[in-house]
Amino acid sequence: MIGKIAVIGGGNIGGVCVSEIASRRLARKAALVDIKEPDFAKGKCLDIAEGNAVIGSDVIMEGSKSYEVIEGADFVINTAGVPRAVRPDGTFPSREELLATNLKITDAVAAGIKQYAPDAFVISVANPLDAIVYRLYLQLKEQIPKTKIMGMAGVLDSARYKYFVAEAAGVSVENVEAVVLGGHGDTMVPIRSACRIYGLPVTKFVSESDLAAIETRTRKAGGEVVGLLGSGSAFVSPAWSALDMLESIAYDKKKITPVCALLDGEYGVDNLFVGVPVVLGKAGIEKIIEIDLTDDEKAALQNSVDAVSKTCAEVDKTAI
Repeated sequence: MIGKIAVIGGGNIGGVCVSEIASRRLARKAALVDIKEPDFAKGKCLDIAEGNAVIGSDVIMEGSKSYEVIEGADFVINTAGVPRAVRPDGTFPSREELLATNLKITDAVAAGIKQYAPDAFVISVANPLDAIVYRLYLQLKEQIPKTKIMGMAGVLDSARYKYFVAEAAGVSVENVEAVVLGGHGDTMVPIRSACRIYGLPVTKFVSESDLAAIETRTRKAGGEVVGLLGSGSAFVSPAWSALDMLESIAYDKKKITPVCALLDGEYGVDNLFVGVPVVLGKAGIEKIIEIDLTDDEKAALQNSVDAVSKTCAEVDKTAI
């Protein structure tokens, strides 16, 4: 069992993470930090703790407005940030539009991790995903190696792609293999050439036109949920996706998983966090897997990398 898992941000994603840690009995202790008044994190943890007897869980729940509560955590899941919400005109801000506000929040998160959990694995969920995890890395790289700092994006994006394909093909999601590369936004790249159903090419089950529609829907899936909810964004599937990454590391699964990782020449990319498949094990990101791509997929990935680079350039302009 893991000693302690800390979750930063007690909103919908953070709340699901903490409740799942308790129900799955993933750690001896779970810590939650949220600055919301009057004592939001403590209240959320008390609610879960009072239900532990119902589900037979002895996970100790600790909530606080300050970062001391994360001291000694083995894992930190960062969900802290302002979510996307529908504007009065029916539109909603892009992940990039949230950058300025969420960078300030991220700096506070990094300071807390640096002081109280400098040996932790860091899994970041906050948006804009690629830029926020890049900022965390810049803040923490002296204490935490790049193999232990990663963003949750590819697990969720690939899961959405799998779900839409399974629905169109009329098969179980368990039969579908799929991966999405690139930035966590509208430029993400569902890799059709790597999509399989029961080991067979996806095109044997789903038409080219339907696949094109599915890939477009995958790229815009987060916005679709935001539009339907009207307030906030997806929260259950992101939380489950972050915990999937955590379990792969904690149990040393060596599971090939798409995550937002710092690249050092892979896919022709340097010093950017981009969604790629990696081997997740007890050391964190143990290997980056390079997929053979079609020419169209290579071009689409480069377009996505360019978008990530542009956003991260804005991060570099903001003083740390």
